[in-house]
Amino acid sequence: MRKLGIDYGSKRVGTALTDDKSMMAFPHKVFLNDTKLVSNIEKLINEKGISEIVIGHSLGRDGQPNKIHKAVEEFMTELTLATGLPIHLEPEQYTTQEATRFQGKSAKTDAAAASIILNSFIMRNKN
Repeated sequence: MRKLGIDYGSKRVGTALTDDKSMMAFPHKVFLNDTKLVSNIEKLINEKGISEIVIGHSLGRDGQPNKIHKAVEEFMTELTLATGLPIHLEPEQYTTQEATRFQGKSAKTDAAAASIILNSFIMRNKN
């Protein structure tokens, strides 16, 4: 079963998908963070046969919740109610900077950051 990775941002939300065996994540799409976000994610989940969701855990350098943390929690609640799928948090500090370093700044940067988050979760939970 496939997993969905999400890099939640106040303006854009990057997504990544695993292969069918959930061995590796790949950047997928970037959505605008607007009123259609949850329904767009729900549609993606249904189209791609997603079984689990991994969202970047947004904390500051000190390990404390940062300014977007509350919005991520609200988004997680909405997704849980809409999909019923298990949602996992994975540390996401500096993933956008890492994605930019690898590929440069582009329209897919947030999706690349989501793939870094999802690959980190996969590697950490291997076996």
